[in-house]
Amino acid sequence: MLQTGSGSGLSVLVLQMAAIGLVFYFLILRPSGQARKRHAELLTKLKKGDEVMTSGGIIGRVREIKEIEADGLNEVRVTVESGTATVVVERSRIVRVGNSAAAAGPAA
Repeated sequence: MLQTGSGSGLSVLVLQMAAIGLVFYFLILRPSGQARKRHAELLTKLKKGDEVMTSGGIIGRVREIKEIEADGLNEVRVTVESGTATVVVERSRIVRVGNSAAAAGPAA
């Protein structure tokens, strides 16, 4: 009895697992990393007077950006004016900057 095919089954399995790993990387991990990098770049370019939208849905203009040390951690807080209200949020909670926030709404 010769067992010539026992090693080929294992190599096919390893190739399939490698292919699944590559698909996972290119469809899930890489795009989320690129989006995270674009969002961080967007937040570093934030300046006074920019129109922003927060993760809570508040749309307004940046009035002030200041760095605060709270509990030993440095946080950047942004003061946003929306109509007559003024809201202070963490910079990381801003999801959009510019007119794209208003243009993304549904057409009437």
